Amino acid sequence: MAPNQKEFLVQSKKSGPKPAQRVIKKYPNRRLYDTETSSYITLAEIKQLVMNKASFVVRDAKSGDDLTRSILLQVILEEEAGGAPMFTEQVLASIIRFYGQAMQSYMGPYLEKNIQAMSEVQAQLSEKAEGLTPEMWSRFMAAQSPVLQGLMGNYVEQSKNVFLQMQEQMQKNTEQVLGAFGLKRP
Repeated sequence: MAPNQKEFLVQSKKSGPKPAQRVIKKYPNRRLYDTETSSYITLAEIKQLVMNKASFVVRDAKSGDDLTRSILLQVILEEEAGGAPMFTEQVLASIIRFYGQAMQSYMGPYLEKNIQAMSEVQAQLSEKAEGLTPEMWSRFMAAQSPVLQGLMGNYVEQSKNVFLQMQEQMQKNTEQVLGAFGLKRP
């Protein structure tokens, strides 16, 4: 394989060649350049990449620093400003309060697992509703109350389990820290 081909292919032991991660460059003028399509793109197009589950990274054009999180936060900011926000002011304030606190390192994984569980519920609902018209969807939703309760019950149970695991990990960490100082919990 020629050296320049390595740039475009990543070898996987199980599935063979895969396309390399898509690279978006961010220039000082705040424009985003998609190296795959050789064109400038907008935050709306970044959102579409996310919706399509495309693998990409946003890099600073000069330094090469990874700016993906920053750009994703900008997409969220645009969505929140677009008229139907997902987060209330109270939720945003609560998230801000977690920064710098002992629970900060647990909050990210907790939210990630909860969002993953909610995505699974959404996928199950979508699977059951495939090919339904809006009228049929309304009837389906009315008839599926027990199914929805079951799905949401599973989500709540998963959320509870994640929280309990997080609580157990915090207790273990506390015991380790106290043990390092020769102290024991009462």
